[in-house]
Amino acid sequence: MLFRLLVPLGLLCALLPLHHGAPGPDGTAPDPAHYRERVKAMFYHAYDSYLENAFPYDELRPLTCDGHDTWGSFSLTLIDALDTLLILGNVSEFQRVVEVLQDNVDFDIDVNASVFETNIRVVGGLLSAHLLSKKAGVEVEAGWPCSGPLLRMAEEAARKLLPAFQTPTGMPYGTVNLLHGVNPGETPVTCTAGIGTFIVEFATLSSLTGDPVFEDVARVALMRLWESRSDIGLVGNHIDVLTGKWVAQDAGIGAGVDSYFEYLVKGAILLQDKKLMAMFLEYNKAIRNYTRFDDWYLWVQMYKGTVSMPVFQSLEAYWPGLQSLIGDIDNAMRTFLNYYTVWKQFGGLPEFYNIPQGYTVEKREGYPLRPELIESAMYLYRATGDPTLLELGRDAVESIEKISKVECGFATIKDLRDHKLDNRMESFFLAETVKYLYLLFDPTNFIHNNGSTFDAVITPYGECVLGAGGYIFNTEAHPIDPAALHCCRRLKEEQWEVEDLMREFYSLKRKRSRFQKKTMSSGPWEPPGGPGTFSSPENHERAREKKPARRQIPLLSCPSQPFTSKLALLGQVFLDSS
Repeated sequence: MLFRLLVPLGLLCALLPLHHGAPGPDGTAPDPAHYRERVKAMFYHAYDSYLENAFPYDELRPLTCDGHDTWGSFSLTLIDALDTLLILGNVSEFQRVVEVLQDNVDFDIDVNASVFETNIRVVGGLLSAHLLSKKAGVEVEAGWPCSGPLLRMAEEAARKLLPAFQTPTGMPYGTVNLLHGVNPGETPVTCTAGIGTFIVEFATLSSLTGDPVFEDVARVALMRLWESRSDIGLVGNHIDVLTGKWVAQDAGIGAGVDSYFEYLVKGAILLQDKKLMAMFLEYNKAIRNYTRFDDWYLWVQMYKGTVSMPVFQSLEAYWPGLQSLIGDIDNAMRTFLNYYTVWKQFGGLPEFYNIPQGYTVEKREGYPLRPELIESAMYLYRATGDPTLLELGRDAVESIEKISKVECGFATIKDLRDHKLDNRMESFFLAETVKYLYLLFDPTNFIHNNGSTFDAVITPYGECVLGAGGYIFNTEAHPIDPAALHCCRRLKEEQWEVEDLMREFYSLKRKRSRFQKKTMSSGPWEPPGGPGTFSSPENHERAREKKPARRQIPLLSCPSQPFTSKLALLGQVFLDSS
């Protein structure tokens, strides 16, 4: 049986129609060129306001035209916006910001930081910018993409998170102090997404640096969640990372769980890992069996499957995009259109929407300019080419500009019922919302490359082919080039192989020298283990078993891939599960 995966050539979520904006030349469809420029203007209005009023703080406060720190004092908006600059074509500003970050960002600070948010925004943003540096005209150092200042910054930030994973279960704490590690009084309760959203960034980091610890801890956390699922195949919302017991037993696809499912699919594509995909497909069956009602997804009790909250959350709007990645286009479109009706009702997606009542939930009426619905529109447009999805993007631009634009940027909508504003512009507005909108209207962007063009990078160990498309976006919309992982894996494995051979050669040479001196007058030399120790094939096998197994790759060659993954370059992957 074949499962089709549409490799993410862009991630987008369409904030759906309220207004009808400028029509295209035919009077109906929006003009992509017109809306590309509108989106670009949105970006620079927000970005310039951040630089003028908020830098070096994490985020802009658009109503008071100042800044504040939110996730750790990293100049977070600058990191989050960096790859968006390149996608919009601004290479000079990309180059300038790279230098600014190297000079100003410090992770040796006494700050309690979210492990989840630091990973997806800081580690993910730095990794993406590192891999895009050459395309942006940055002068890269010898050994790139397996070395470089932004990669070292990403590694440093990730190492600050590793103490959080030192728990009896291997599931991480939610917060860590960047200078001192986990505080003694830190709560052991972490949300499911905060445990299962590391494999994309951490596997990339392990592949680029050659240090397996990052991928190892991410995989352990994923497996512990998998082993903790209920008998009916569902996971809850929050779990105790010390005991492995579920604290919040509501199961759904939204807040607190969402990116765990997302990373099983994206991790499977990035790493060509059939086990991760099989895990998601099992979850998908349980989700359809117990939480789906008329193409809505409700919250249910994880052990019984009984409905606990009949609500739709704005964070759930990523789901149609995820469905498109596994080829489930029909179901994705039906669910997407349900979410679209909510957008049309309010001009945005409220954080919580009561499905039976058809209205917002008290104290959850806000819309912080989230990207998830635009993300799904982007995926679906790349999969189908349906021009209706461009109309949704058009309406998103019109609505966001009309409701949330202020003198110093774009403000969170505090209440969609009366469109009152809140004094915050989250960094994901520039990292995700604007980026996805722009990519929706820019079909020739390098992110959408189908493999027809690429860059050949010469390394000391041979050629690397980069920039050929198939980018994997992390949950903060930072694109990762999967080819770089294989390039650096080959480099590290060849280094290990050469080092082992040299070590064995010099060890054997020294031993022979010593024994020849000792046995010069007492007969022919024999190995210390007795006759035949080095010549016996059986002994060779036993010696090899004592060493950690390494995948053998011919020197100066690309690793051979199975036929089932060779279509990845053209935007599709077929995984044979028969």
